Amino acid sequence: MAYRPKMEITRTDPPAVADEREMLLSWLDFHRATLERKCEGLDAAALSRRSVPPSSMSLIGLVRHMSEVERRWLQGRFAGLEVEPLYQREEAPNAAFDEAEAADPAAALSTFRSECDRSREIVDSASLDDIAPRPSGRRALQPSLRYVLVHLIEEYARHNGHADLLREVIDGTVGV
Repeated sequence: MAYRPKMEITRTDPPAVADEREMLLSWLDFHRATLERKCEGLDAAALSRRSVPPSSMSLIGLVRHMSEVERRWLQGRFAGLEVEPLYQREEAPNAAFDEAEAADPAAALSTFRSECDRSREIVDSASLDDIAPRPSGRRALQPSLRYVLVHLIEEYARHNGHADLLREVIDGTVGV
């Protein structure tokens, strides 16, 4: 049975005037919804369609990658929790993309939503000025929540640009 998401993804435009926290969270949610909308209505084959060889980038790969990013940055780096990667393994560091053809789109999108929900819980209980409890990552950062949110917005914006191009190649849809 082909996967075709039936629910319509609601995306709210960020406010033009708001305090810093509301602005950051609005933009982050806007980008999360944008990525889901890029996947809406496509079957598993379309979602796993790769971009330009040798790249393994696909829409479902982007969803899987952003699930890892949410988990790693908010749960791991910011909250200091011990989290296992969702897809990445030592022998397959790029598995979110490289193994996307075998992915179950419904499961990948469900995982994405769960990771976003967990991220929201962490953010809701923290101040923008809160600092990660210990250094982590390849640059040994101890980022503030503000830094993490800006980084996530940047990561989504970059990958949503990729998603725009992938979706246009798949079925000509632009601007969703």
